[in-house]
Amino acid sequence: MKKLSVIGSTGSIGTQALQVVEERGYQVVGLAAGKNDALLEEQILRFHPICAALFDENAAQSLRRRLQGKCDTEILSGKDGVCKVASLDSADTVLNAALGIAGLAPTVAAIKAGKPLALANKESLVCAGDLVNALAKQYGVPILPVDSEHNAIFQCLQAGKADAVERILLTASGGPFFGKKADEIANMGAEQALKHPSWSMGAKITVDSATMMNKGFEMIEAMHLFHVRPEQIEVVVHRESIVHSMVEFCDGSVIAQMSPPDMRLPIQHAIDYPQRFPSQRKRLDLTALGKLTFFKPDEVTFPAMRLCREAMERGGNLGAAINGANEVAVAAFLRGEIPFGKITPIVECAARRVPFVQHPTFEDIYETDRLARASVRLDEEVL
Repeated sequence: MKKLSVIGSTGSIGTQALQVVEERGYQVVGLAAGKNDALLEEQILRFHPICAALFDENAAQSLRRRLQGKCDTEILSGKDGVCKVASLDSADTVLNAALGIAGLAPTVAAIKAGKPLALANKESLVCAGDLVNALAKQYGVPILPVDSEHNAIFQCLQAGKADAVERILLTASGGPFFGKKADEIANMGAEQALKHPSWSMGAKITVDSATMMNKGFEMIEAMHLFHVRPEQIEVVVHRESIVHSMVEFCDGSVIAQMSPPDMRLPIQHAIDYPQRFPSQRKRLDLTALGKLTFFKPDEVTFPAMRLCREAMERGGNLGAAINGANEVAVAAFLRGEIPFGKITPIVECAARRVPFVQHPTFEDIYETDRLARASVRLDEEVL
């Protein structure tokens, strides 16, 4: 029986991961979340982990009081508590689905503990890809991608050797504003941006999908996961979200991974790898679909991809600067403080105020994040 720690257990990926764990009959030994103590309480009483943690100290204290005498689970708090959950001796695998740069610390903790890492926290690689890869190599820890696109690429790569890869074709849904021009979406609000055509996700990542920042981050993530050059990664917009990504080899063969959009499939693949087991996931019916379409992304209307490609090419701490600024700008958008069209320009202006560091340490990455957040100016004239 596999034993797992799940970081970010109350989020979209975390809750679906626990469904897979339950279906497979695996044991949960650790749970960690941000501040959703109510849902974490339900999960603790359902899975009875050894320990559980909340980043938020007050939420953890409240949860401790409510669970007193009800279970033996140790309730921890803060970054140290979450990192303890990510490095439990009894865990066979750590699934990190934390949101944002908060997921970097448990990524590092899991790797240093020698735990195979099923990674859904893309910010770990966007912000500190070179450092995380070096650490994983040092400790001999495999990083198994959970994002649907990266898990698809991982599966496609089984068809050939790494040195035979010519291109990675990273698919994108195009988000809710596909086909529109910049002036049409400039003043859109959260209600429109949160209407994703294919996936049910958390608010922040759904907005990132609408700006295409999420796809830009996924380009950076793919570069670090699969050790390819920036120019080997190409994005294609695929509205049906059936082809989750493709790999082209040097002989011209293109291998694709296809399935109905359901995050539980890549989650199960990452947890069970290298084995495959039956699942109750919906099967693909190509005749019912009729056709699959592909388009070039519009980088004029969605400049976030251009900004992230620059981060791929320059490296250093630029990815961390973009991510930190983006977290603040998206939160402001969701609060109704800025219109949609201001998100990416504000992020770019803030990121460029942060001093560039070519070879950052982990301390530099966290300082970059702090500076980027402080550099965001919501009243900036950027439209």
